[in-house]
Amino acid sequence: MNRISICLIFVLSLIYPFSSCAQAAEKRYVLTSADGKVQTEKWDLSGDGWSVRKETLHGGKQEGVELITIDNGVMQIVIIPTRGMSIYEVRNKEMRLGWNSPVEGIVHPSFVDLDSRGGLGWLEGFNEWMVRCGLEFAGHPGTDEFVNNTGDKATMDLTLHGKIGNIPASEVEVIVDSEAPHRIRVRGVVYEKFFYGPKLKLIAEVSVVPGEDTFRIDDTVTNLGSSDQEFQMIYHTNFGAPLLGKGAKLHTAIKKIAPMNEHAGKSINSYATYEGPTKDFIEQVYLIEPLSNEDGMTGAVLQNAKGNRAASMYWSTKQLPYLTIWKNTAATEDGYVTGIEPATGYPYNRKVERAAGRVPKLAPGKTRHFTLDFGIHNGDEAVKTATEKIKTIQGDHKAKVQPTPPTNSHH
Repeated sequence: MNRISICLIFVLSLIYPFSSCAQAAEKRYVLTSADGKVQTEKWDLSGDGWSVRKETLHGGKQEGVELITIDNGVMQIVIIPTRGMSIYEVRNKEMRLGWNSPVEGIVHPSFVDLDSRGGLGWLEGFNEWMVRCGLEFAGHPGTDEFVNNTGDKATMDLTLHGKIGNIPASEVEVIVDSEAPHRIRVRGVVYEKFFYGPKLKLIAEVSVVPGEDTFRIDDTVTNLGSSDQEFQMIYHTNFGAPLLGKGAKLHTAIKKIAPMNEHAGKSINSYATYEGPTKDFIEQVYLIEPLSNEDGMTGAVLQNAKGNRAASMYWSTKQLPYLTIWKNTAATEDGYVTGIEPATGYPYNRKVERAAGRVPKLAPGKTRHFTLDFGIHNGDEAVKTATEKIKTIQGDHKAKVQPTPPTNSHH
């Protein structure tokens, strides 16, 4: 067989993943490819006790939204390629990671006006368990400065939490490792690029091993432009009932904690505990410099009031040196939720973050990696083990509590 024939078989295996040559090649299945003009509305793959399924939603603001569900035999992870590779929810028999937003359905980005309500339009589609905020900017809406196409200083209106969560993936593929433990990966490529603007590429991956109660997010951000480019990333990870409830508790290793504003400062001593749904509750936001272990790793665990269910997340402080805790224990109808948000900075407007030195830059062609590991813990002993891991990172180090907002937080 000549080289051209081999190449042709490989290309066909990517375009037609059900063919025998695809199964034999790399167990790699292309579901979406803007360049290759590949688009699958429905798709299924199954193995020994696991499956991956793609579906396309119809009706209302969900029209055209694509979902990919990984079922590893223990839990189901629902990924939204249409919304920047966000994760809608994670379920197992005992628990759901996610929350009940007032936003109905899974909203297609075409129905989201980021500029509405003074730059708060991002909230029109916000109901995911995990949504990435960025990439050019993240955080609060407001005015920032930039150099325009004529080389002059100009102003721009930034919208809440950036654009990446409302950009559909251009490439989506499922990869199943041929060797044990046969990790299943769903990988998407999302571009945030425009003329006289940022040229950023996100490769977002969610992966899981069959039969395990842990999963991983593994992302890379690359600057495809010819100049240094600022970027920001917040992993806006959101938890509601049944894990969140009156008496729920957050465990996280802390070097320093401060409130985002004076309102939050009044309740800083109870930042780690949660109330039940409360009408007219005003959000409380806390800014944390996490403490890490000797390997540079830190984590957070949210447990329920009984201490028999929890979710954990671990990440590198070299990759994500800051953590924001968003407490929004509002009435159930208004969205009862808390956010645990590892990030490159805090959710102030980019102008504030830049002045504080918390807006990183990427050199041309350079890449930044982000890896987060998540776990679901059922039963008293499993929860105790997870919280002890956080206590071990904290050790004898006493967290520094600052009752007032950072001095650099003022616009």
